Formats: sequence, structure tokens, C-alpha cells
Amino acid sequence: MRALTRRNFIVGSASFTALLSNHKAFPQSSNLTDLTISEASRLIRTGAISPVELTQAYLDRISDLNPHLNAFITVTEDLALNIAYDMEAELSRGNWRGPLHGIPLALKDNIDTEGTLTTAASEVFANRTPSKDAEVVLRLKKAGAVPLGKLNMHEFAAGGTSDVSYFGPVHNPWDLNRIPGGSSGGSGAAVAARLCAGALGTDTGGSIRSPAAYCGIVGLKPTYGLTSIRGIVPYGITADCVGPMTRSVSDAATLLQVMSGYDSKDIASIEVDIPSYIGALSETVASLRIGVPRELYSDTDPEILTSVENALSLLSTMTHSTQNVDLPQFSGIRPTLVESYAYHAKYLETHKDLYQPITLQRLLRGADITAAEYAEARYELSRIRKEIANVFEDVDLLIMPTKRVLPGFINEASNNSNPIRNTLPFNLYGTPAISIPCGFSREGLPIGLQISGPHLGETKVLALANAYEQATEWHLRQPTLL
Repeated sequence: MRALTRRNFIVGSASFTALLSNHKAFPQSSNLTDLTISEASRLIRTGAISPVELTQAYLDRISDLNPHLNAFITVTEDLALNIAYDMEAELSRGNWRGPLHGIPLALKDNIDTEGTLTTAASEVFANRTPSKDAEVVLRLKKAGAVPLGKLNMHEFAAGGTSDVSYFGPVHNPWDLNRIPGGSSGGSGAAVAARLCAGALGTDTGGSIRSPAAYCGIVGLKPTYGLTSIRGIVPYGITADCVGPMTRSVSDAATLLQVMSGYDSKDIASIEVDIPSYIGALSETVASLRIGVPRELYSDTDPEILTSVENALSLLSTMTHSTQNVDLPQFSGIRPTLVESYAYHAKYLETHKDLYQPITLQRLLRGADITAAEYAEARYELSRIRKEIANVFEDVDLLIMPTKRVLPGFINEASNNSNPIRNTLPFNLYGTPAISIPCGFSREGLPIGLQISGPHLGETKVLALANAYEQATEWHLRQPTLL
């Protein structure tokens, strides 16, 4: 039996309620799941709240709301509480691991977790239990994070709706009849609905930023290779990234700080000095030069366009200059199509009938691409990654809508002919990009603003995103749930 039990902790914390009501960082609602990571971290460190209490609050909320959202595939309740007790015991001995100590997080279900099902939302992997944690999971655990479970997604990350899953569709918390975006739809829905303090998603063509935009949260795709993709079920190794999905820019910086760094066993990892992403939040933005790629504003829903133009107007008053720019164009076949098929080829031989039909159709597109075409695509990728560096000689950051259209309805064919037009380029360039809330439609649906920077330009991206967030209140809105 553990020395510290949940009952013992509660009984021994008679002043718990008083501490909550008196602590200036705690919201007046006194709802633990309303706390951002930064707020919860401060309260945990001072002893005002316990990792156990915070974890249980999220588990209770998952129990109440996940039946409506279907954001979680697996809830690791026992594991979460055991780690929360351990984190509380460490605090009692004066050991604080850092800002993620005792913070409940959740993981997209294509990120390997030791001893826990990792299915990639597919019947093909319905019984897949990895023997090792992904590198990013190891880093989060070392930092003291509490894993709540695995999040639903678009099957094998092969789409942007998250209504194609062996475990059923993910529902958008702002309108349960609509998609949350994808492929990290469960991550977006869970963060927006306060089922976890933050989550990890993966992004090959917009799979972090799209659900961030559709769910009204922050989603950051880092520079390619900055965070390890070892232990993640791949979609395309030339573009795959893993990044944070949170309720605030500050929280995204906190997660990125822990996740980033060289992994010698990862094929994509780059060896660079890691700056203080948290410190970057306070950097001035007055000298920043903003580039506006107008081609990514065309053919955009008028409500989205109005919100983004308003955001751009505000940002122009906060920064040095604004100018239109042209982005490098990728004319060939995307290498990820071949890479995705190559990974699945062995499973297609034996489990072809277990794939969702639309996933199978997408994967098979890579089967007919020749070696010569793939080589040409890799050449094209190298070319545009050099060309985008030239764009950033004249500007520091780029501003545009995250999505062209508002989220559609679940299980309905989308009339959006190019759903990843605004997000995919930055996967191909390998540059960082963040989506932050910048408004709402007349129907109350979130709208996202995308900020991209140069290779390893996360500090500038975070600084401007944080400055905008602090000047507005869009990120404070919450969906009304049952």
C-alpha cells in the first residue's frame, strides 16, 4: 500500500479550499480543469493544489464528457493516479521537477506508450501495445507529466477530419455535429473541452494546426527535426512532426521546452542549441517585419477572412512593418505519399480489409509513384526549403488564415477541394508554424490565425503569438458542454 493515498491527502489538506480561494492565480470559478498549465504549475509548486487532485478532476471530467466527444480511445486512470501520487510524494520531499511536475497531459494515439494500446485509430493496430515509450513521451515523464491516456484521431493520420476512425468520429466541442479537424482531432477536442491540461499531436500537412483552428486552441508545429519522431507511427518521414496543443501560447512554449532536443536514434533529429522558449514570450515584437502571402488569403470564407484581416491590422500596429510576399511553389509529387505507402505495404498484404475504405484509397496513391518520381519529389523538397530561407531575408514572420473554411459536418463530404492548402507548405518547407484563436463565426465556431517563421524561428513565432494573445481575449472563450 502506498504511503500517501488519495484519502490521506484530502484529509490532510483541510485548508485546500481556502488556499484555492485566496490564491491570486486561481480563477474565481475554482474549477481545477479551467487552469492553464502555467497556472496549475504555480499552484502545485506552492502546495495550493495537489497533482492527485488535479489528475482526479480531469479523470472525472473525461468520464462525464468523453461519451459525447469521443476524444479518448484509452484512459489510463490507474497509471495516471499512480504517477500523480509519486509526483505528490516527491513534492513532499522538496523535489520539484519543473513546470510540468504533476500536470495531466494526453497523447495522440499514434505516439507509442509502453504497456498502453497505441492504435493509430485503426483496426489494423487494434491490439498493438508498444514495449517502449516514444522519445517525446520519455521526456514528458521525466519532467513529471501525468499521462491521462490516448486520444482519438483520423485513422493513421491519413486525413483532416477525424471522423474516419475505427473507434468512431471525434466531435467538435463547439458543435458536436461538426468535425474537430485532423488528424489530431482528439487532441484538439480534449484540450478545448478541458479533458486534459495539454496534449501532443502530430503534423505532416496541418494535423496539429487544423484541429487547433477548429477547436479554438493553440497548436504548434515545430521546425522539422526539432522534436523527436522516434516511436511515432509515421505518415511521411520527410515531413512528420510532433508538437504541443494547449490553451495558451505560454503552455505551448512550456511543452516545447521539454520536448525539444537532439535524439541520436531519430532519423530526422537535428542537433542544435535549444533556446529558452519560455523566455521568448517576453521578447519585444516591435522590430518584427511581417510578410503576408496573399495567395493563402484567396478563396477563403468571408468570416474567416474578416477575423484574420482584423488580426493582421492589430499586429501591424505592434510590429515594424508589413509587406506582401510570394511563397515558393512545390510542383511535384509529395514524397510523403510514397513514404506512407512504404510503411503500410506489409500490413496491406495481410490486413487490407481492416483499413477504412477512404484510408486505403489514400494510401494506395503512393503505390503507383515510380522511384524516379520519388527522387524528383525529394529534389523539389530540397529546393523549396532553400527558397523559403530567401523569403525570410526580407521578413521575419508570415501571417495568414490557418484554414480556408469553417469545420464541416461529421460524415458529410466536404466541398473543400484543398483542405490543407494553408498548412501543408510549412511542412514542406520544414519551418515552424503556430495556429492561435483570432475570432469566431456567427455560429460560434472558432477561427484560427497562422504564424510561421524561418527554420528554427520558434522564438519569434512564440513571441508574436503571445503578444497577440495578450492583446485579445479569443483564447479565453470556452465551449458550452453538457
